[in-house]
Amino acid sequence: MKEKKQANSFAENNFMMENSRMMPDNPLEKKVEKPGLLLHSCCGPCSTSVIERLAGEFNITLFFYNPCITDENEYKRRRDSQIKFIEKFNQERMDLADIRFMEGPYEPGEFFELTGGHEHDSEGGARCAICFRQRLEKTAQNAAIAGCDFFGTTLTVSPHKNYEIISGIGREIALKYNLSFLDRDFKKQDGFRRSIEMSKKYALYRQNYCGCEYSKR
Repeated sequence: MKEKKQANSFAENNFMMENSRMMPDNPLEKKVEKPGLLLHSCCGPCSTSVIERLAGEFNITLFFYNPCITDENEYKRRRDSQIKFIEKFNQERMDLADIRFMEGPYEPGEFFELTGGHEHDSEGGARCAICFRQRLEKTAQNAAIAGCDFFGTTLTVSPHKNYEIISGIGREIALKYNLSFLDRDFKKQDGFRRSIEMSKKYALYRQNYCGCEYSKR
């Protein structure tokens, strides 16, 4: 009888030990999945400080869609610089989920069509608002298809881009696609200065004009 009781006690202890290996230290702690973000980027340098700031908060897919870069060689140079940064950032930040890359179609013809009649607008005027809308609309469309929770853009890190205009367009498009727009002014908290520092660190190509042929003037 004593041997049977000892055997039962051993089995119970063994059962508890086996199950304790499968239980978390704190059963109330649950792994929280980060929300998905499709982040439009205009270029590698502008994406640097934005990705650094958001990588711990979101699962990011970077969306390179810029039909406004009307010179194809310039487009490819900026795209390659973007990919270069993502690859280096992923290698350095092994503690974070990899930043994924998605390239949208290169369609400068659509940009010219949408901005027809605005060739002589000043920088920051109506033509730029049309361009913001074109890129954010395509980002939202792809975010909805991909099942992302949020969409956003790196455009607001630039001191040359009007945050209020971008914010208004983004929030309007979010309602249309039943998504959340990541409405943040990334130039705040020295975001632009940090992007310059990181661009130098990663030896990224930094262009001296926005993208379209009109902005070269």
